[in-house]
Amino acid sequence: MSATTPGPRDDAGIPDYLSALGIPGLADIHVHFLPEEMMRKVWGYFDRAEESYGRAWPIHYRTSEQSRLEQLRRFGLKAIPALSYPHKAGMAEWLNEWSAGFALRTPRALHCATFYPEPGAGDYVRKAIADGAQLFKVHVEVGGFAPDDPLLDEVWEALETSGTPVVIHAGSAPLSGPFTGPDRIRRLLAAHPRLVLVIAHMGMPEYDAFADIAEEYPNVHLDTTMVGTDFTNGFAPMPDSYLARLPALRDRIILGSDFPNIPYPYAHQLDALARLGLGDDWMRAVLWTNGARLLGLG
Repeated sequence: MSATTPGPRDDAGIPDYLSALGIPGLADIHVHFLPEEMMRKVWGYFDRAEESYGRAWPIHYRTSEQSRLEQLRRFGLKAIPALSYPHKAGMAEWLNEWSAGFALRTPRALHCATFYPEPGAGDYVRKAIADGAQLFKVHVEVGGFAPDDPLLDEVWEALETSGTPVVIHAGSAPLSGPFTGPDRIRRLLAAHPRLVLVIAHMGMPEYDAFADIAEEYPNVHLDTTMVGTDFTNGFAPMPDSYLARLPALRDRIILGSDFPNIPYPYAHQLDALARLGLGDDWMRAVLWTNGARLLGLG
């Protein structure tokens, strides 16, 4: 294992850190951009986080859309996702229209899309793929649906055929629900084993169970969103034994941040990963190589 370069102490130190690693930038697969009114509602939800999570969740990057884009470019993101997800029927198609427009008007933006278990979902997902969608996102707890819902059969078939990656929040943290956890994902993959799934937050707190799935299915990846940060270690720390599994999973782990909806500076996520002490080769793979491969960044 190679030595580990200390992570950046603050956001201003990110470019120098990437230079020290010898990578051209960051391939962050878990970034959110939404219609402004919807983003304000999301921030309002986090302002009341103590009601849901029992802890404050202050948004660190509560700034304008343009300011957030400029910050991500300064950090070194070579492609900027605009992940969104619906919490009820009738939302996904108009979110996809907004996301397609965002990608057209925003340099370096990825064309993202989403879906919900509802009649016609297969049609609008096939349309999004045909229109160039590069990345999908769903959140089973917020959406309140099972990933193996029969209304999604055509959706998963289209995504499996196209090989388009899907970031899916299926772990039971920070809130569990009737559809969270690894069992539903296993059932989904039994029916669609070639799906390119990216398990958000490494599946916390069911870290080992989702790592088992990644080891079993070659197109399943894990993203690092909030993993190892001081904030997350307060309610969903990685088991000590899990750290020993991460070197072997190196090529299946992708940087994720949850920007802008994080309660700490972006640099803290990079530092949290560096302080795992898994070596610079591991960090290069996670921060750049794996995400660049999955997103076609070259």
